[in-house]
Amino acid sequence: MQADPHSLLRHRWKVLAAGVAANAAFSVAFSGIPMTAVLMRSGYRLDNESLGLVLGLMGLGIAISELPWGLLTDRWGDRPVLLLGLASTALALIVMALVAAPTPGHVPGLGWLGAGLLLVGLLGGSVNGASGRAVMTWFADGERGLAMSIRQTAVPLGGGVGALLLPMVALHAGFAALYALLAALCALGALLAWAWVHEPPVQATAQAAATAPREGPLRDPRVWRIVAGIGILCAPQFAVLSFGTVFLHDFGHAGLAAITATMVAVQVGAMAMRVWSGRWTDRRRNRPAYLRACSAIGVLLFAGLGVASLARLGTDSPAGQALLMLLMAASGICISAWHGVAYTELAVRAGAARAGTALGMANTSVFGVCFLTPLAIPHLQGLQGWPLVWFAASGCALLALPLLAPAQEARAQPRAQPL
Repeated sequence: MQADPHSLLRHRWKVLAAGVAANAAFSVAFSGIPMTAVLMRSGYRLDNESLGLVLGLMGLGIAISELPWGLLTDRWGDRPVLLLGLASTALALIVMALVAAPTPGHVPGLGWLGAGLLLVGLLGGSVNGASGRAVMTWFADGERGLAMSIRQTAVPLGGGVGALLLPMVALHAGFAALYALLAALCALGALLAWAWVHEPPVQATAQAAATAPREGPLRDPRVWRIVAGIGILCAPQFAVLSFGTVFLHDFGHAGLAAITATMVAVQVGAMAMRVWSGRWTDRRRNRPAYLRACSAIGVLLFAGLGVASLARLGTDSPAGQALLMLLMAASGICISAWHGVAYTELAVRAGAARAGTALGMANTSVFGVCFLTPLAIPHLQGLQGWPLVWFAASGCALLALPLLAPAQEARAQPRAQPL
């Protein structure tokens, strides 16, 4: 791309905006469909175990495809991967609207729904590594935390839109309209990627390749440690996203409006925290310390949910119900606030030229956990009820803490920049 420096500086924000749009479009599907879990359970006539399976299959599809998409992104560039991935995801959703949506006279088999969600995950996983690599190649290190965190706001942004919109669409217009709406959003994301996403100037690409670590991310044990920590810390987040609505409905006896408001609050709060944390850690240069703090607070909050479940908080009074929803919102926000910072730390370790591969590794871990978490929750809930679910989530946050940010790295942070 031939342009003056000021034009290039402006264009990088268009690249970021296109990345946010691509991630948000897919996130409406990935994070929004579980918000219809109660309606899906009744519309498709599923039990909790079958519901957990189909909700997990989209995550399984993303987990399987993330590393191949990341490798292709490093080889082909961001633009072809985003265009191919978003267009094919839109097509898969249109097919689901035609053959996998329940109607008053017909309920599709579990296989149709599961296969459709698996395919959407396989194709939609393209957006994660591609847009992340674009951030690493277009932005300098002192801005990458902010840029990556803005990109990561696309996940709660899409989730918030999904939580606000999809239950109402499913309730009043049906799942066929829901899938068609999601297809249109993916097509819009592809259009923005076609218009704005280009490779950075040749000299920036050459510099990224020259400064890349000699060992690739697949052979770097530090990268694998962060990848493992990211995946494990996502388990509590996916517990909230996949079964938070079911918990508030079945245990807390909350209505659809209250549940929707709680989950929208989770997504909006996560967006705000991701942007703030990206800018704050860019200036303070304290990414490991911030990641440790998020993990530690997550341990306490999910333990609090476990205690609240033991005490049957929210089952007998409006005040208790409100407190339960507040605790759920706080837990969801905390456990969703760290993504941009962690992904920046990971991509910096791997080098900008190999960021697609590193982010693919992370997302394979993340969405592998995304697949397993909805499968595990009904079994944990069946063993000892909801307290065991939330205590297990707290244990995952505790396990992730030393993997994501060892104490020695948090203590050895560089001097902060002036605010």
